Amino acid sequence: MRAVVQRVSRARVTVVEGQTGSEVPVGEIGPGLVVLLGVRTGDEPAAARYLAEKVAHLRIFEDDAGKMNRSLLDVGGSALVVSQFTLYGDVRRGRRPGFDWAARPEVAEPLYEAFCAELRALGVPVATGRFQAHMRVELVNDGPVTILLDSDREF
Repeated sequence: MRAVVQRVSRARVTVVEGQTGSEVPVGEIGPGLVVLLGVRTGDEPAAARYLAEKVAHLRIFEDDAGKMNRSLLDVGGSALVVSQFTLYGDVRRGRRPGFDWAARPEVAEPLYEAFCAELRALGVPVATGRFQAHMRVELVNDGPVTILLDSDREF
C-alpha cells in the first residue's frame, strides 16, 4: 500500500455525476490529513493496519514551540481518505502509465475499507471519497506538508 499524506487546514471531495457533470459532495474535513491511498496487488490487511497506525501517529503537526511534534491524534484532527490506484502507475518505459501493480477493484476496495476502519478504531474521525468514482479533491495544504508512505517501506 502507498499513501500520499498532506496536512491540511480543510479539504473536501466531490463525486462527478453522469452526463451532467454535476458535483455531489461526499466527504469534508477541517484541520487534519488528506490521505490518497493506493492498494497494490499482493497487499494484505496487515498493510492497512501498518499504514493506519503510521498515519494516526505521524508527528507532522506543530507543537507550541513550532516544531513538528504532534500527531493527528494529539491535535484531534480528521482524515479524508481517497482511493487512488494511480499511485502505482509505472512510467519507467514510456510516457503512458501502466497499472499492472495496482490491485484489481475487488481486491483493493476491501483493503481501502480496512484502512479506514483501522483509522477509526484508533480514534480518528474519517471522511471518504467514493471508491471507483470520478472525484474532485479540493484541499488547502497547510505548510505545505506532504509525506509519502509505503507499507513495504520502500521510501
